[in-house]
Amino acid sequence: MLPQEFTQLLNHWRDGDKAALDQMTPVLYDELRRIARHFLAAERPDHTLQPTALVHEAYMRLVDQRSVDWKNRAHFLGVAASMMRRILINHARAQQAAKREGFAHAIALEDALGVFTNPQVDLVELNTALEQLAELDPQQGRVVELRYFGGLTIDETAEALGISPATVKRDWGTARLWLMRQIEGPLQ
Repeated sequence: MLPQEFTQLLNHWRDGDKAALDQMTPVLYDELRRIARHFLAAERPDHTLQPTALVHEAYMRLVDQRSVDWKNRAHFLGVAASMMRRILINHARAQQAAKREGFAHAIALEDALGVFTNPQVDLVELNTALEQLAELDPQQGRVVELRYFGGLTIDETAEALGISPATVKRDWGTARLWLMRQIEGPLQ
């Protein structure tokens, strides 16, 4: 399905056209599975949240989003990535509370962010750092969320945010370094 067709179906769905949702559902699930694979690839192998459960939970939340003015496929992917991030963070927090040891889920960031020297980073700690970054620079926070958590390309991120790919590259590089310093401490 072409991105323009997807956007058109999103808008018809928002306007109450049930047939548009039915037509879009296979594409929605494919996109959500792609994002879920990206998220869960960085999780530890024994993660208790299954990809199917993550996809289903995100799908259920997305179909309730009728008031969203969907701009395009990239905008949809950005919203989906945010939802999946919240689902994973809530899951990690629940697991921490259940264990009462304060053990957090460690995720491998070296491939996604490419800057951490410690290959395992606590997902809740990363989320806290990302929230701090978003307070300082909301655009950089969104760039990280879309690139890392959503698996969007530079061009898709630029489209979703309405900025140039060069700006995304610059914000991505700056944000990665800032996050590295927050999580790993000052450079030696």
